[in-house]
Amino acid sequence: MLNLRPVLLVTGALVAALGLTMLIPMFADLMATAEVHRADWSAFAIGASASFLIGGGAAAASWGRIETISLREGFLLTSASWLALVLFAAIPLALGEMHLSYTDAFFEAMSGITTTGSTVVSGLDDAPPGFLLWRSMLQWFGGVGIIIMAFAVLPALKVGGMQIFKNEAWDTSEKFIANAAQYSLGLSGIYVFFTFACFVSLWGFGMPAFDALNHALTAISTGGFSTKDASIGAFLTVGRAPLDLVITVYMIIGSLPFGIFLIMIMRGAWKRLFTDSQIRFFALTIVVLTMAVMVDVIEAFGHLGLFTAFRMAIFNVVSILTGTGYATTDYDDWGPFAISFFFCIMFVGGCAGSTTCGMKIFRFQVALAALVLYARRLAHPNGVFVARYNGRPLTNDVFVSVLSFFFVYFAIFATLAVFLSGLGLDTLTAISSAGTAVANVGPGLGDIVGPAGNFATLPDAAKLAMSAGMLLGRLEFFTVLVLFAPSFWRG
Repeated sequence: MLNLRPVLLVTGALVAALGLTMLIPMFADLMATAEVHRADWSAFAIGASASFLIGGGAAAASWGRIETISLREGFLLTSASWLALVLFAAIPLALGEMHLSYTDAFFEAMSGITTTGSTVVSGLDDAPPGFLLWRSMLQWFGGVGIIIMAFAVLPALKVGGMQIFKNEAWDTSEKFIANAAQYSLGLSGIYVFFTFACFVSLWGFGMPAFDALNHALTAISTGGFSTKDASIGAFLTVGRAPLDLVITVYMIIGSLPFGIFLIMIMRGAWKRLFTDSQIRFFALTIVVLTMAVMVDVIEAFGHLGLFTAFRMAIFNVVSILTGTGYATTDYDDWGPFAISFFFCIMFVGGCAGSTTCGMKIFRFQVALAALVLYARRLAHPNGVFVARYNGRPLTNDVFVSVLSFFFVYFAIFATLAVFLSGLGLDTLTAISSAGTAVANVGPGLGDIVGPAGNFATLPDAAKLAMSAGMLLGRLEFFTVLVLFAPSFWRG
C-alpha cells in the first residue's frame, strides 16, 4: 500500500527549507542602494513565512522516522516535491516589484528550478537585487537537485535507461534512501566547490561581484538566467577579459557526470575523467559541433578573426547543447543553417548525472550500440554479439527503456508544439518553444522567443503548457507519467 507519510514529510521539509533560503534575497533587497529596490524585501518576507509555516506544518504533521521509501513512493515524492517547490518559489516573484502575474511567476519559477532559463521578464538591468538573486538561486537549487536525483533516484526507478548507472557511485535498490543521504552530501560538496571556483574566476576576470555570484550559480547549474537583458553579451565589451570562455569552461564542468568526480575523490580513480566513454563522446561532440559552427560563422562574417569565430562558436554550441541558454549574440541573424543547427542540438544535452537537460549523451551511445548490434546480426544471423557500455554488457531492458524514452520524448514535444500552434503561435515560435521547454534549454528561435526576445507575450495557456513540458523534461518524463497510470494508485 502506498505510504503518503514520507512523501508529505520530505516535501514539507523541502518547502520549509526553501522558505528559509528566501531570507537571503530579502536581505539583498534590504541592502540595496535604491530605495525602490529596498521595498521589495516584503515580497520575500511573505513568501518565506508562507513556505515555512505551510511546509513546516506538513512536515510536523507527518513527523517520524523514515525507514525506507519504496519505488512507488519515490516516483510520487520526486514529482510532488518539485511541483511544491515551484508553487512556493513563485510567491515572492508574484508579489515583488516586477509585478508579475502568478502565472508569469509560476512560469519563471518553473523555468528556474528546472534550469530551463526561459524568461518572461525584461528590464533585468534595473531589477531589484533580491529578484535577480532569487532567480539564480532557484536554478542553483535545481541543478544540485537533479544531480542527486540522477544518482540516488533515477537508477533505482529505472527511468529511461538510467539503470545502467546503478553501481556508478553506489549500489541503489528499491530501498535507496540510506545510501542516497550519505552520497548526496558528497555530491553537494563538489557542486559547492565548483560554484565557488566559478565565482572567483568570473570576479577575478573583472565581472562585478554581484553579477559574478549570479552567473556562477547559473553557469554550474547550466541554467542560463542572467542579470542583464543582453545576457553574457553585456559583459563582452571591447578590451574586457574573455568572460565567455570562462563561463564555457564551467558550463562544460556542469555537464559532466558528478558521480565521476565523487569516484575520483573517494577511490582515487582520476583516470575515469579521461576514460569514461560518455565523457569522451561528449567532448568529441563539442569539438565536431564547434568546428561546424565556426565554419558557418567565418562564412557569414568574413571580417572576423579565427579566435573571435572560435569564441562565438564554442560558447553558443556549449550553451545550447548543454541547455544553459546564455547568449552573447542573436544567432538568429547567422542565417538558416545556424537556426536549424541550434534547434537540432538543443535536444542532445550533456552527460547523465550532470546538471544538464535534454536526452543525454549516454542514450545516444546506447541507441548507436543498438543500431550497430542490429546491423551485425543482419550480416551474421548465427553470430553472437553483445553490446557494451563502459565495458559492461547492455541488456535488452536497457535498450527498451532508452528507445521508449526517445519515443515518449518526441511524442511529448510534438503534442506540445501542436497545442502551442493551436493557441495562435506561428510555426517557428510554437515548435521552438515546445523544444526549448521539454529540452530545458531557455531561448527559442525567431523574433518573439529567440535570444533577443522572451516569452512574456505568449498567452497564459501557453506558459502553463510550457511549464508542464519543463517539468516533464526535467524529471525524465516517466517519473511523472507513471503517476497517471491507475495501476500505480491501486498498488
